[in-house]
Amino acid sequence: MLAQQMRLRVDRGLSEEARLTPAGERILAAASTLFYEQGIRTVGVDTIAAAADVTKKTLYDRFGSKDRLIAAYLDRRNRVWHAFLDEQLEAREPGTPEEVILALFGALTDWVAGSRNGCGFINASVELAAPDHPAMPVIVGQKQWMRSEFKAQAELAGLADAGELADRLLLLHEGALVSYRVAAMDNATEVASRAAADMLAAWPRI
Repeated sequence: MLAQQMRLRVDRGLSEEARLTPAGERILAAASTLFYEQGIRTVGVDTIAAAADVTKKTLYDRFGSKDRLIAAYLDRRNRVWHAFLDEQLEAREPGTPEEVILALFGALTDWVAGSRNGCGFINASVELAAPDHPAMPVIVGQKQWMRSEFKAQAELAGLADAGELADRLLLLHEGALVSYRVAAMDNATEVASRAAADMLAAWPRI
């Protein structure tokens, strides 16, 4: 269990995950890999069904539509991300709110290791332009949570204008992901971590 002073403070907004049948799990696992590695729009339900060794009817019976399957993929990815962050905090043992913020940045390096595809949420937001797509609340919620967590930790640390600081930290965090993916900047997460540390050290306190 994370100690009081080093836990994440903002509600994750994660409801209990729906239980899937074995076939449903295979479909979601196959879709998750294909969507992340090849892109959401380029992967059709035929390809997903074949990879999961099910029929298209089974896919639609379990998820209703490709759009709802996309939303399930991102919801699962969000849950994995939060579990990963908890593991990172336990391993890094931050003792102050500032160290929690830097641990969130440091976690990016391990999260993106081994893949050039970057952030699945950012990638999905580019492909899913419609604001009413069922996956958009998951994408928006994931980014809003990051900003809210930065703000909560900044407030706990007694840093002035926590909202402005959170905005800047989020831009660093997300910019690192985009730079890693688009600009092939291998050290983007490390650069962002150093920039965040410099910003926190210089930021005025209340």
